[in-house]
Amino acid sequence: MTLTGVAATFSGLSSAALAAESGMKPWQLGLQNSVTGVMDDISWFNSFTLVIMTVIVLFVLALLILCAVKFSARANPVPSRTSHNTMIEVVWTIVPILILVVIAIPSFRLLYKQLDIPEYDMTVKAVGYQWYWGYEYTDEGMEDLSFDSIMVRDDERQEVAEARGVTLAEVPRLLAVDYDLVIPVDTTVRLQVTSEDVIHSFAMPSFGVKIDAIPGRLNESWFHAREEGVYYGQCSELCGKDHAFMPIAVRVVSKDQFTTWAAAAQDDLDTANEQLMASIKAGKTLASKGELKEISVAAK
Repeated sequence: MTLTGVAATFSGLSSAALAAESGMKPWQLGLQNSVTGVMDDISWFNSFTLVIMTVIVLFVLALLILCAVKFSARANPVPSRTSHNTMIEVVWTIVPILILVVIAIPSFRLLYKQLDIPEYDMTVKAVGYQWYWGYEYTDEGMEDLSFDSIMVRDDERQEVAEARGVTLAEVPRLLAVDYDLVIPVDTTVRLQVTSEDVIHSFAMPSFGVKIDAIPGRLNESWFHAREEGVYYGQCSELCGKDHAFMPIAVRVVSKDQFTTWAAAAQDDLDTANEQLMASIKAGKTLASKGELKEISVAAK
């Protein structure tokens, strides 16, 4: 394998890794990659119901074709005067009920799993505003840590990418924000959601989280992210003229990185973020060198 081939392969791995960690890719169809147990179940249930729907559609199509051929005017010059069939009436009443029961059982189990908050390690409060999100870390020792998260405009993306030491592709249009919500990996997080003005909705597809932010009410959900990376969501409730410009960005980091970031962020958030990005970049560089070494050995 030539050096050009090695470089191309390495570039492909980097792009694949970026797509995997963000949970999305260009022109994507279907659900984002799952990084929580709840989203695993949602993905399974989506495929499960799709199979049932496909079987029903094919069955109905077969019946239509059968009726069109068998009961056409050419095949039956004298039309049947049959008005009903007791067995058919019973079957098309009982079978749909059984199908709905088969769908309902895993559906109720999934709803219970989403709403039943397990023993959690930390709590984050998300407050919706027109048109951005505010985050508060409410656990002991982090009471002073809070900030607003505002979408990065198109004319700011290049500047933000340079400041973070990342490529422009890693500052996605209409999704990147100035301050990410930082969460430690393999940690059960209780998410409290409310609003200061109108109804918003906190939606994070890769986590399987979607919960309304209602003024005067505190709703709760939870997630447990098992992979590091940056994951994106959006407000999913029409909340005014800038509803489409109210993204959510959650950066999942190692527990050591989070502890260091949280301690520094309470005094200086910008400096803490710079140190966090430097730590992440150093980790990626080491991982990339390891991947390139493996590719080079394989090429030999």
